[in-house]
Amino acid sequence: MIRSIKMEESMENVFTGKTVEEATEEGLRALGITREEAEIEVLEEGKRKLFGSVKAKVRIIKKAADSERAAAFIDGLLKILKIPAFNEVVADGEKIEIEIKTTNTSAVIGRRGEVLDAIQCLAGAVANIGRDEYRRVSVDCENYRAQREEKLKSVAVAKAAKAVEKRRRVALEPMSPYERRVVHSVLASNEEVTTVSEGKEPARRVVIIPKNEVPYERREKNYSRGGRQFNRDKRDGERKFGDKRRFDKRDGDRRERRDGDRSSRPPRSSAPKGKKQIYLGTYLGNSGANSSKDEDKE
Repeated sequence: MIRSIKMEESMENVFTGKTVEEATEEGLRALGITREEAEIEVLEEGKRKLFGSVKAKVRIIKKAADSERAAAFIDGLLKILKIPAFNEVVADGEKIEIEIKTTNTSAVIGRRGEVLDAIQCLAGAVANIGRDEYRRVSVDCENYRAQREEKLKSVAVAKAAKAVEKRRRVALEPMSPYERRVVHSVLASNEEVTTVSEGKEPARRVVIIPKNEVPYERREKNYSRGGRQFNRDKRDGERKFGDKRRFDKRDGDRRERRDGDRSSRPPRSSAPKGKKQIYLGTYLGNSGANSSKDEDKE
């Protein structure tokens, strides 16, 4: 019984003909599909012998649809991740839309949709295997995409108003390509601002530029000291009036003279401050001043 079942499975979708091309055409007509929709496996090529001939055999299997491949991939991935979930293809037109249903939404969505974006990227690659034209694949979980899109729209409008009010650029947080497209599309109708994307992935972000932007200019600060204004010029070494932190040749000359005067002075006494130094002559009844006078008299 088992052997007969295997024989039936092995002979399923197998077609014969005098040549491989003839067998292929026969199989495509029987299945009602085109060559692009079929996977063709040649089992045996037709041969002519001295007595008779051997027919060609081919096995033709209908290719899985792009959406079916993507859905099967997501099922296998969630099983590997041990996340109890199932998915459903909700749209299969120019854009493939797949909805994941699970009780563990945080594991599927991730922080700011990072896990969901990764699943969508991989599912899109699987769905476009062997295709010349790319088909977009959107993977959603518990209506997260719609909620995130509404939040991005409100943030974009608020940041645009801030940019116009402050008259300077405002950079948003790093976003995925899909989220950046949402921001660009929302602010495309705003006549007061323009938007550009700057940076490299994964830190690429949207920058909102107001049309009334004022270019940044470095201003020189005025320092008030003693009722007068003193300006500091940081671009050259010229000393301005009142800038005591600048050093020029005159300062060097003054410092040298001052250091020279200090070197000619006698060394200071090592007696502590606040205490008068006591000389030996004090105990003998003579002070230092009296002894010098006596020497002059002699």
